[in-house]
Amino acid sequence: MTVITISRQFGSYGDEIARKICEVLEYHYFDKELIMHAAASVGLSEEEIVDFSEEDFKVQNFLQRLLEGKRTYAQVHVWKENKGGIRMPETVELTETAVLDLIQKAIYYAHQIGNVVIVGRGGQVLLQNEPDVLHVRIEAPFETRLLRVRKHWLENETQVSQRRMAQDLIVERDEASANYLQHFYQVRWDDPSLYHLIINTEKLGIDQAVNLLTHLTRQFNPIREEFFA
Repeated sequence: MTVITISRQFGSYGDEIARKICEVLEYHYFDKELIMHAAASVGLSEEEIVDFSEEDFKVQNFLQRLLEGKRTYAQVHVWKENKGGIRMPETVELTETAVLDLIQKAIYYAHQIGNVVIVGRGGQVLLQNEPDVLHVRIEAPFETRLLRVRKHWLENETQVSQRRMAQDLIVERDEASANYLQHFYQVRWDDPSLYHLIINTEKLGIDQAVNLLTHLTRQFNPIREEFFA
């Protein structure tokens, strides 16, 4: 069945929609478990491998990341055989480039097994030309997202600090996602040509969006254009 990639603005309910689609369609949600399969293929320890998503791509470190593309991102254990054929643990450093490569392999692996929803991480770019992949973007107006973030994430803060913190959080998360796609794939995060469908969750609620995407997924049959000389 069709694989779905979801790109979402922070506070747009994109994560909630993705989770609910998985429940309705009985799909896998792209998470650490799927990343583990890719990690195991290159000998990495399950206990110490890390994810690498837009949320990890901090805005305040963006310039540093541009200048230090090979800086250490994580330390992990690998198992290697010595000259006597005995497997021994060895700690190695993973650069940002190496971790990104692992996530890309995990996305390709997820596409191969099918029936999966991939949220973020450049899935809409990596699988752009795959005919069985439906690319969706979830958006909502800034003020709508501001109210949602204040309600669901910052309800214990004062009203004044709620708005300021919510604004900062939305801007930081959105810029992180945009910078991630621009830096690693040289595309605009909000480029409509990357997506089959863009949903505004101010106009459609979570359940309506899930119903629409469930129906579309079940009926999905991409157009194959033919060009004649």
